[in-house]
Amino acid sequence: MTRRTTPLTWRHLLLILAVVAVWGTNFVIIKFALAHLPPLLLAALRFALAAFPLVLLVRRPAASWGNLALYGLAIGVGQFALLFYGMQRDITPGLASLVVQAQVFFTVALAVMIDKERLRPYQWVAALIALTGIVIIASHTDGHTTLAGLLLTLGAAFFWALGNVASRAAGPVDVLAYVAWSSLFAVPPLLLLSLWLEGWPRIASGLAQADAATWAAVVWQSLGNTIFGYGVWAWLLARYPAATVAPFSILVPVFGIGASALLMGESLPPWKLLATGLVMAGLALNLLWPRLAAARRG
Repeated sequence: MTRRTTPLTWRHLLLILAVVAVWGTNFVIIKFALAHLPPLLLAALRFALAAFPLVLLVRRPAASWGNLALYGLAIGVGQFALLFYGMQRDITPGLASLVVQAQVFFTVALAVMIDKERLRPYQWVAALIALTGIVIIASHTDGHTTLAGLLLTLGAAFFWALGNVASRAAGPVDVLAYVAWSSLFAVPPLLLLSLWLEGWPRIASGLAQADAATWAAVVWQSLGNTIFGYGVWAWLLARYPAATVAPFSILVPVFGIGASALLMGESLPPWKLLATGLVMAGLALNLLWPRLAAARRG
């Protein structure tokens, strides 16, 4: 399919904003689900619904079983297990939506290590700016955000980056099929870890206490965040250059922090706003500098 070179239509712009809004506000929805369900069980349910019934409707993507397993384990057992565990009581949804974006810099670091890519000066500057914001967060841990929560979320960001490496190695594949089939590898270890670390009594209690809102949050993890989010994002990337679509991902923490402040009363003291501005400035510099440099040359 030929990609458009014209500006985004209003309809497609609204679709992009809808996706980043879903991805950002999803951190608050995660917190609602964690009110009743233990984190590892929640992760297992999320990926079970991401896999079924979609794997019965779409063909396995053109990726090796090993690649699918690596992506499923990195994203499911690595990223979301750590993220959910940290969000249970150790980090607020707004800060989680921000800190996990460190995956951008972990992805760059892994590309340097694995593919021998060279770091550009602007990438060093972007990483230092974002790291300054992370340090500010670490220096202001309190009862709502702890050092453990920050480290767990950074761990989730690292495994997200590892998943990015796996998906990049898979090449151009159907995104929804890739997510669905790789999710099969996440469910068994998540269930086993839940039984081992959380225990059957806690699992049974969580399932018994889960209400309609809890199950709606679980379903939203798969249908809204995964099926709608990834599906629409891939559809838009097939029609526009990545440089047109990708920069909007910077807005995910904006929606995450805004939703957490509005719906959960997360406070926004000056230090948090400063840390948010620094992390987002680093993300923006890393993402937009090559486009701006190319535009100047053109």
